[in-house]
Order: sequence, then C-alpha cells, then structure tokens
Amino acid sequence: MATLKLHIKNMVCARCNRVVTEELEQLGYQVLKVSLGEAEISSADNNFDINRIREALTASGFELLDDRKTQLIEQIKLAIIELVHRQGEADLHINTSDYLADKLGMEYSYLSSLFSAHEGITIEKYLILQRIERVKELLVYNELSLKEIAYKLGYSSVAHLSNQFKKVTGLTPSYFKEVKDKKRKTIDQVQEK
Repeated sequence: MATLKLHIKNMVCARCNRVVTEELEQLGYQVLKVSLGEAEISSADNNFDINRIREALTASGFELLDDRKTQLIEQIKLAIIELVHRQGEADLHINTSDYLADKLGMEYSYLSSLFSAHEGITIEKYLILQRIERVKELLVYNELSLKEIAYKLGYSSVAHLSNQFKKVTGLTPSYFKEVKDKKRKTIDQVQEK
C-alpha cells in the first residue's frame, strides 16, 4: 500500500483537519495522519489522483502546495501560530529565531530571508500580528485581565502590549474590549494592512 504526504495551505485549526479528512476519505483514500498543514494518505491501488485531490481541497478553501519553498513558508506560519497559542503553557521567554530553527531544522537567517521575500513581511512582524489577533481573541472571551493576557503572551508589561496593540489596530485594548465590534480575522487571513 503506497502512502503520500500532502502539504496544504490554510489548514490552521481542528475544524480544518476534519474537513480535509472528510474530503480525502470521500475521494477513497485512507487518511493515516492529519495535522496542521499536512495530511498523509494511503491508496489501496497505489494510485493518487493529485488533480482530483487539488480540486476537492480547493473547493473547501484549501490549497495543495507543490513547491518546497511554499511548503516551508506554510510551515513557518504554522510554527508561529503554534508558538503564539502555546505561550503561557511553557516557558514564556522562547526565542522565536531559536524556536523556528529547531522546529524546522534550518538556519533562521535562511528562513527569515525566504519568508520576507515570499510574504513581503518579516517573521517578526508576522509574529506580532498573530499575537495581536490572539490578544483580540482573549479580550473578546473576557476571561482574563489585560495584565494576565500580557503575562500569558510573554509581553514585558501591560504598557508594551497596549502600545503594540494600538500600533497594529489603531485602538487601545481597553477600547477594543469595550466596543468588541472590530471584526477579528481568522488566523490564516492575518496580513499587514
């Protein structure tokens, strides 16, 4: 039985994993493993119809990645999203460059220049945008104070979080929390203005 590993763009949540699994199973493949940005499938007849897979995934809002550099960009994004959502669970002072280099097994300088050239934004700016979206999410849930959110996301202070939040959104966190009508973006849609 042959297996195939697929790299998939816009696969950023548990719901995405379920949708991709369903799409691949409907095509007759056995899904061996699904994680953010990846799926591994097998075929009883050892044949994989990449065009049918691509069409099915595209119809559900995903993109099959063929190019190695594009796959690496997607892995960087997923690693950053994972880092932002894991902060607070472990060491809050994780060095992003070390984290990415270790996670992806490549020099950070290469990852950084590739990401910037491909996305038109630095890894650091992308990380800031992801953190701000996470702050918005936590503010909307209204379960943590601003001080607790700052601590959870590794900000040095509430003032640092507030300044960065205002710089990105144009609003203070307090005002955002008060109005809550500023639409949040899904994590795969976060990009610089």
